[in-house]
Amino acid sequence: MSEINEEESSRQIKAGAVLGYITIGINLLAGLIYTPWMIRSLGQGNYGLYTLSVSLIGILVMDFGLGAAVTRFLSLYNSKNDREAANNLLGIIYKFFFLLDIIIAVVLLAVYFCVGSIYKELSPAEIHKLKVIFLIASSYSVLAFPFGTLNGILTSYEKFVQLKACELFYKLLNMALIIAALKMGYGLYTMVMVNAVTGIINILIKLFFVKRTTPVKINYHYKEKKTTKEIFTFSMWSTVVNIAQRFIYNIIPSILGIYCGAISISVFGASATVEGIVFTFALAINGLFLPKVSRIITQENSEERLLELMIKVGRIQLFLIGLIFTGFLAVGRDFISIWLGNGFQNAYICILLLIFPSVFELTQHIAGLTVTATGMVKLQSFVYAAMAVINVALSILLTREYKEIGASISVCTAYLFRTAAMNFIYHRKLKINVFIFFKECFFKMGVPLAVSLAAAVFLSFMPYKGIAYFFIKGGGFAGIYLLMMWKSGLNAFEKELFLSLFRKSTNFLRRN
Repeated sequence: MSEINEEESSRQIKAGAVLGYITIGINLLAGLIYTPWMIRSLGQGNYGLYTLSVSLIGILVMDFGLGAAVTRFLSLYNSKNDREAANNLLGIIYKFFFLLDIIIAVVLLAVYFCVGSIYKELSPAEIHKLKVIFLIASSYSVLAFPFGTLNGILTSYEKFVQLKACELFYKLLNMALIIAALKMGYGLYTMVMVNAVTGIINILIKLFFVKRTTPVKINYHYKEKKTTKEIFTFSMWSTVVNIAQRFIYNIIPSILGIYCGAISISVFGASATVEGIVFTFALAINGLFLPKVSRIITQENSEERLLELMIKVGRIQLFLIGLIFTGFLAVGRDFISIWLGNGFQNAYICILLLIFPSVFELTQHIAGLTVTATGMVKLQSFVYAAMAVINVALSILLTREYKEIGASISVCTAYLFRTAAMNFIYHRKLKINVFIFFKECFFKMGVPLAVSLAAAVFLSFMPYKGIAYFFIKGGGFAGIYLLMMWKSGLNAFEKELFLSLFRKSTNFLRRN
């Protein structure tokens, strides 16, 4: 019997999802108000340099699959109630983390001295700024790297409330301090420093929760070849996946920096921010299910139970992501004008291209978690490696002529390839009937989605007439979408779920 019973698991998932959506609400407000204000305060060029610095460090700083190994193996051991194996595992993984941290520090230092040679399109002043913020951000990354296990520990023990509360607090604190710093006249360097300080505070709080809410007692003296080999094999293939993922969003700003310049980077960076919000929306639910999936695969009829869970979660995700995609199609041009102003018109097309694959990929995330839980990451790594090659090749070909739009086309194409290839693995290797999944999700919700898509296309051609008109148009479209889904898309369980959330929200507001 697992240490974590199903009732407590469900409570943590529900509460974690609520906190996750509150964090998403904060992220949406940040995207609508905070991000454009920050861009104006810093200047479009400085924001582009900040995006470039973050993406460059994102390429170089990776945990080589150890973070995924923590979540996967701890979830497996917890499903078997094997606390000793869990503590031994962490002892081995922390040794790997400290060794990698030293190597990463050396690599970052070498890149620091080569920045000017890599980004020849940037001016000497921009190179100087980039080197300063790169030094600050990379120093924080080296300091924070050994603590990359904390999220995996909290997730595997299903401490979703604590994990999501940390993320919410970090976001609020980070925004508050950056707003204060920029209001006081400080600039780019201070903003990067604030990111580092709030990141350290977040680590300390997570450490506190790990100590107080989990039975973890790391055995640093443990040595065992079999366990080490299992971790190494899983981490090696997970590393291929991580590297491939970094050749999507993290590599694009560098390619744009080589061929286009800071302005194109800022447009793509703003577009990627919106895609990140969509991903966060899905992760608010999907990121909570790995321990549950790990338990299911050890039980009888696991394929049927996984398909049932995949359909249940996938339909809710399709409802949400469908609203985001069609809604942005309807009012996205107006939104960009209000949100970012002149100079970002191409972001509308970029955002549509970036979030379109999410309609398919994020609804199937339960199957993706099953790949991790079963340790079938070798096959996944082949798919992701091919995806990365497609993205880099297309980006180099398309960005020279089409700049940020060309980069977005390459990302969209690579992601669609990944989704198609992973569906083959889900069906053939995991024995999950993806045809039934698509029938229950996309086919049964197809009519309201098609009507909403047609309405969105029609509304997208209506000219912008001010902020009030934007809200009227957006509200009208949302009404059409929700009405169509309620009438012919959602089933009885989903309707009751949304009504229950609505009743709880209204009762909470009345009490307060």
